[in-house]
Amino acid sequence: MVNNHVEIAAKPVSDKKGPKGSRAKVISELRLREGQKKAEHRRQDSSNSYASPTSSPTSPTLPGLLTQELIDGCIDFYLAHMYPTMPIMHNDQVWRLVAEMDISVEAFCLIASFCAFMLIQPGVESKAPQTIKSLATFPSMTSLGQALLDEALRRRRNHDYIENPSVNAVITSYFLFGCCFGLDKQNTAWFHLREATTLAQMIGMQDEKTYASGSLIETASMRRLFWLLFITERAYALQKHRPLTLHATINLPSIAEDPSNSLTGFLHLVNLYRPFDDTFIGLWNKSRTDCSTLWLAHLQKQLTQALPPVLEGTETQAADLRTSQHWLRTMVWQLSITNGYLSSSSPDSSMTFGYPIEIAKDLVAVTTQLSRQSMEIHGVGLIEKIFDVACTLIDVLSCVPLETQSPHFASIGPLDYLNHFIHLISTLRDGASRFLPLLVARIADTLPPHMAASITQPIAPIKVERHSPEGTPFHFALPPQDSSTSENPSSAASSPYSTPPFLHFYPPSR
Repeated sequence: MVNNHVEIAAKPVSDKKGPKGSRAKVISELRLREGQKKAEHRRQDSSNSYASPTSSPTSPTLPGLLTQELIDGCIDFYLAHMYPTMPIMHNDQVWRLVAEMDISVEAFCLIASFCAFMLIQPGVESKAPQTIKSLATFPSMTSLGQALLDEALRRRRNHDYIENPSVNAVITSYFLFGCCFGLDKQNTAWFHLREATTLAQMIGMQDEKTYASGSLIETASMRRLFWLLFITERAYALQKHRPLTLHATINLPSIAEDPSNSLTGFLHLVNLYRPFDDTFIGLWNKSRTDCSTLWLAHLQKQLTQALPPVLEGTETQAADLRTSQHWLRTMVWQLSITNGYLSSSSPDSSMTFGYPIEIAKDLVAVTTQLSRQSMEIHGVGLIEKIFDVACTLIDVLSCVPLETQSPHFASIGPLDYLNHFIHLISTLRDGASRFLPLLVARIADTLPPHMAASITQPIAPIKVERHSPEGTPFHFALPPQDSSTSENPSSAASSPYSTPPFLHFYPPSR
């Protein structure tokens, strides 16, 4: 193409068609100015990235699909239960988008994908009343969520969100990822997650200068969105062996930006995932081999000490934080054994073959104290982490003789931990259908018959002290720490943590 252009340019002027002389110069100048204006408009749209286009949806919503009752139920559930772990949309912002749904394709797609996500991942039926008419025509919450997902994708094809990216487009792609992940459509989920991170970079969310102008509330939400993508991308990279695109290039959110005091747990979650950078993911994906025993042991120590003994936040945050912490410890151990850095005689327990038993003990201590709802809110992502810990425990039990394992509790041991995970996975929503058959098959294929036969009943639940009045803090009593534990005890075996009630900072604007 370059050579053709040169040849054409070399022809005599008399061979050219179209305007000539000063008139041609004027037209060229006008075209140049028009191109500069369009580029400036795109730049302004990116900086004012919450603004929605005024283009109207091209066709009406399917009758009864996205009703006001459903929207209200999803938003109320999100603000009450999911905002602390996903603080990307504040009250005023959500209701402003709802008001724009009839005139903005972008607003409609965001709210439709948001409601689909709420129906598929946390299962809004635990809080939404049966008065939601949308549910009457669908056999399940998931099927309604699937219908909303399809509608959001159909409408989005009428909006050029790629050439005109915005924060709302990033949020929509994130919710589409969450829907597809919950539906076990992993290729599509990966596409939408990568789409979300790409759109985020297109509007400069990875650049601290982007946050220097604009509304304080909106830039604070955008900053939290970047870090949520940062966390999600790393979790998915570990689960599905994917590469990273986002890095810790901007400042962390400030607690002062959200006086609801719900950001403390979110910041803990960011810090849990920050060590999992290109180096670790490269080793995990086998694109590099430059790790060492010292580096892996240091990473395990970081994870063990990453969370304080007392967690301030909601029970939902605690479920996500503690489960993620022990799952990440398991991932580091798996990398250690894959690269041949474990030893049965290592003075550091995290670098021994039996370390997953200690991790399982810590996870059992946490999950027996959490309510079912606090775990189910996180959907299949949390169940998959418990499943990974359980599978690693099975592999260890098949290789490490039980008689050589030090008892961590007075009355229960590794097989009881496994029993607990089986019971937990079977009772959590979507766990029995999606993960339990895989876990049972893993036991049958890996453990000796006499050991597999003993895995039949869950352990007796550890007693939990709760204050009965609604809205008062929870105090979880953990079992005593074994005296034989290492110098740096696991955070799950430390003092009890409290869960103060979540306070809404943003008043209702309805």
